[in-house]
This record gives sequence, structure tokens and C-alpha cells, in this order.
Amino acid sequence: MADPNAASQGPAKAAGSAGASGASQGNPVFRMMGLPNFRFKLPSRNWMIFLTITGSWTAALVYDRREKKRVQQKYCDAVAHLARETLPTTAMPRRMTIYLSAPPADGLMGAREHFHEYVKPILVAAAMDWDAVEGRREGDVRAQLAERIRKLRKQAGEATAEPLAEDDLEITIAQQRQRAGIQDWQGPQGDIVIGRNTWKEYVRGLHEGWLGPLDAPPAPEDETAPATPSSPATPSSPTPTDDASPTAQPTPAADTTAAELAPEDAEKQAEKETEQKKEEEQKQQPAKRTQPPPFISAADYASATLSPSAPHDLGPSAAVPYPHILGFLNTPVRMYRFLTRRRLADDIGAQVTAAVLAAQRPYAGPAESWAADEGVAPVSQGEDSDEPWEVQRALRGEEKEWHKSVRKEAAAKREEGKESVWCDDMVLDPRVAGRMRRFVLEEVERARIGRIGKGEEGEKQE
Repeated sequence: MADPNAASQGPAKAAGSAGASGASQGNPVFRMMGLPNFRFKLPSRNWMIFLTITGSWTAALVYDRREKKRVQQKYCDAVAHLARETLPTTAMPRRMTIYLSAPPADGLMGAREHFHEYVKPILVAAAMDWDAVEGRREGDVRAQLAERIRKLRKQAGEATAEPLAEDDLEITIAQQRQRAGIQDWQGPQGDIVIGRNTWKEYVRGLHEGWLGPLDAPPAPEDETAPATPSSPATPSSPTPTDDASPTAQPTPAADTTAAELAPEDAEKQAEKETEQKKEEEQKQQPAKRTQPPPFISAADYASATLSPSAPHDLGPSAAVPYPHILGFLNTPVRMYRFLTRRRLADDIGAQVTAAVLAAQRPYAGPAESWAADEGVAPVSQGEDSDEPWEVQRALRGEEKEWHKSVRKEAAAKREEGKESVWCDDMVLDPRVAGRMRRFVLEEVERARIGRIGKGEEGEKQE
């Protein structure tokens, strides 16, 4: 018996098959243009994982860099008014000093990039001038700062066995400026110290310069040094004789060439000649600058006499953080810091802005504490510890992240009786530490910077 619905099902099936074939063929416009048939569908599981990870990382990176630029621009606008101030033609601009050194177990290039990325934009916005004191090894900054202070003491007229040379470049330039009537900047110059290791060398150099002697102490005599070995007696070689008697024996010529020697002797002589040439070339090269040892040890601070040329207040300083961590196991920490550089830019920007605006106060001593109602807000107080001086607590947390090889080298130095400025505890003398001052950011300036960040005040409003 025939199905009565067969006639009605036939056209429906035909229409469905025609629609499916049309959908598979895609849009005829795209087909005529030669484009492939795009079928919109959800990606696979693996693609979803890949796109989620890369998209999240890219979004976090773009957001952080945008916020970092916005934060730095906020601080640049806060000091831009200083660049518009007129300066007399007979006055020198303010000149700050930047102290930076290679971080432990790394090179100097990273510290330079850190300065150029976080510190330099604000100094440029304020039209500030600066000097840079760099150290590639442990103790370089300490030695250079101490030498600068000793030079100032010699210029002040303190007695020394090694006076300054008359043709010293800095003295000559100062004399020329004095003849031309050019005056130095009337106000605090200031120092910016980058990193905990540089900060410890900076404090050590201040103590060595103002407490130590002007002349280098005599080098300790090494009693165990071996005596100079005497040259062994060489048998006298026979010399050629001019005697024409029949009893005279002929002797070999003294100037025997390498070609007449045995092959082994010729090779040895050639090696000796090449070694001698290398030694001569090394002697002709300029000698590398050696780091002078400290003129005074930390244990001799109490018995030392403070220089009469020491000012009542030393130049103010700002300790700028430089987080530096190495090691494969610390990769998660490094990734987190890579994506949150806006916070580091905010911290460094506040300290550099405080240094540019030149508000200052003394460093807190053992019996002092700076509360919020003092009218100033300290920038980055540092971690709480048993160290009584604020100078000792500055950037204290960075030492925990130093590579272990630095502590091994410090232990080896202690066994040899040498000093390790980076790893040894910071020793302070109240006569020097009590004169140190730090830059601070006043609450009024903090409020103004906050308004600049919100767009309520600044260059755009003017």
C-alpha cells in the first residue's frame, strides 16, 4: 500500500537538500571574489587556552605600560614649572650627583637602563643638570666619593703631604668662572643614590672622607714575602779565541741561529720569543685603574677626628630603589614585577620629584621618629628592623634578593681580613650620620601631584 505522505515529503526533502547545498557553498559574493568559504565557529579547546593566555598577558602588559607612562607624566608635569624659570647669565644651574653601580652578580648596563627609564625623564622635565658617579666593582663608588671629599678638604686649606696640583682641571675651571663673575648655585645640590649596594658604599664613602686622613696610610709590610731569589750561577761558556797557536781549541760561535739548532730547540726558542713579545705589549698598554683601599676602617670611627671643614649639614640625598633578583626559581617574581612596573615608577617618581623640589629634613636617629603630623611625608620609610638609624634601614629589603655568590665572596674576604662593603653591617658615626639629610615630599606637593594626575591641575589646565 502506498504511503499517502510520500508525495508531501518529497518536496520537503528536496528543499532541505537544496538549502544544505546552498549553505555549504557559502556566500555567492565571496565565491565570485575568489575568497574561501569562512565558517564561523568556536575555536577548539587548545586554541581557547592559547588565546586566553596570550590575550591576558598582552592586556596586562599594555595596561601596565600605559599606566606607567601616565604616572611618569604626572611627576614630569609637577616639576615642569622649574624648567620655565629664568636663570641669570652669571649663575650656574643646580647640579645634582647621581650615584649608581653594578648590582651584585651583574653588570653596570642594567643600572644605567634603570636610571634612564625611571629617573632621567623627571630630571629632564625639570631642566636639571647632573653628574654621574659609576662603579663597576664593589667599592668603586666608595673610593670616588671619599676622594671627592678629600679634595674639598684640601681646597679648604687642611694640611696634607700631597697638595692639589696647580694645573688641576676643576680648580682651573673654578678660577676662570670666578674671574668671569659666575656664581655657583645658591642652595642644596643634592645626591640621588640608586640601589642598596650603592647606598651602603655612599654612606661608607661619607664616613671615610670626613673622618679619615687626607694622606693614604702606609701599606702594611708583608713579613712573609719570600726573598728575591738570586740568579743561579751559569757555567762560563767558552769564548772564541784569537790565539793562532796549534794548541788552541776551536769553540762554537755564540750567535747560533735557530736554523742550526735542533727542531725541538728551535720550537722552544720561538715560544720564548712570542712570550717575550706578549709581555712587552702588556707593559706598553696603559695600566688599569686600581681601587685604593679605605683610608680608615669602620672600627676606627670612634677614635677618629672629624674634619674641621665638615659642614653643619651635609648635602641632602635620596635613596632610589633598584629591585634586582636573579635565578630561575625566581621567575614568577620577575614576571610579576615585569607586569607591575607602574608601582615602581610611582615610588621612584615620588623620590626624584622630592629631590628636584628640594624639601628636606634630617635622617631620623635612634630616639627620633617622624610622624604624619610633622608636615612632611617621608618617601619609602623602609622595613622595620632593629637598626636604630633611618640611614641603615633605607632600601634594607633589597639585600634579601641578592645572589648567594655575593655572600660567598664576602665570606672569603672576611677570612682574608678584608672588608665587604655590600654584605657587612652598616656602621655609622653620629657625627656624620647626624649631619645627613634626606629629601622629602611635602603634603602640599603630594596633594598638587594628585590633582595633576586627575587632570584638575597642570599643563592642560593652564
